[in-house]
Amino acid sequence: MALAENRGAGRHRLPRFQRILWKIARVLGSVVITMLGLMFITFIIGRVMPVDPVLAVVGERATNEVYQQVYHDMGLDRPLLVQFGYYIWDVLHGDFGMSLLNARPVAEDIRRVFPATFELATLGVLFGVVIGVPLGVMAAVKRGSWIDQTARVVALIGYSMPIFWLGLMGLLIFYGILNWVGGPGRLDIIWEGMVPERTGMILLDSLLAGNWDVFKNAFSHIILPASILGYYSMAYISRMTRSFMLEQLSAEYITTARVKGLPERRVIWKHAFGNIRVQLITVIALSYANLLEGAVLTETIFAWPGLGSYITTALLSADMNAVLGGTVVVGLIFVLLNIFSDLLYQVFDPRAK
Repeated sequence: MALAENRGAGRHRLPRFQRILWKIARVLGSVVITMLGLMFITFIIGRVMPVDPVLAVVGERATNEVYQQVYHDMGLDRPLLVQFGYYIWDVLHGDFGMSLLNARPVAEDIRRVFPATFELATLGVLFGVVIGVPLGVMAAVKRGSWIDQTARVVALIGYSMPIFWLGLMGLLIFYGILNWVGGPGRLDIIWEGMVPERTGMILLDSLLAGNWDVFKNAFSHIILPASILGYYSMAYISRMTRSFMLEQLSAEYITTARVKGLPERRVIWKHAFGNIRVQLITVIALSYANLLEGAVLTETIFAWPGLGSYITTALLSADMNAVLGGTVVVGLIFVLLNIFSDLLYQVFDPRAK
């Protein structure tokens, strides 16, 4: 009898197990297809650009023999599909090639510069969430009031104003005139090398080392670029939060909750806001990914040695190995954040199960 029950339970578990495997296979398949498409498009663009990567290595005064030898060594004499196949094989083994600018492995360069971008974008998105979400909720609750109008103007300015102009104005006012913040770079030169590099993030490394002087100096340098990125993120998050909340506040269940005499605070934050959490997850995840990928201008203005400035420098120097490596990392970030937001759906919305 017990054996029969176990067999019956096994038959019930197997379809669910198969569904889980099928879901995992679909996710992995979409990740592989997306990354292959991204790498292929970037690879082809890099090969048809009117910039000769061989000249970036040998220089314009090199002889034709030297040019042809380097051209062959770089594999540029092979068909494009063959070159792409070799590149995929190397990437699968963690090899993004050698940088033409510094003759170092691209993977090593990315590991060195990515923590700076991660630190900057993380502070920026925290700024955007902490201010943008409450601002959007208040604007929706006080629709048509001066709070709503102010929030909409602030969001419009942050969403439409060129980020490089905001950065330049921020440097001019808060650094050049008021001297409230540190200048370009991550640290003043006197503090460089004062704490051991464990994570590559200056704020965290200085905390782990217990060096508060370095922490204060690093914070004075990162607060302005992080606030600029955070303002851009806050404008997007507050605008979307307001839109989501307006839709929920006009629903019938909100009217029913108010008729029942529930406190307004509970109606707003538990019922209305509780139903937009899933949508906000996607908004915040996309905003975070955009900050990680789109901090190029901010990093350039503030001389921030991150992934964005690394890719820009590589692109201007025809260092396609570095450009491809950085593009793969950015694409992988987008894919992983989308998967992470899907997993959070399971937590905040039982219907997604």
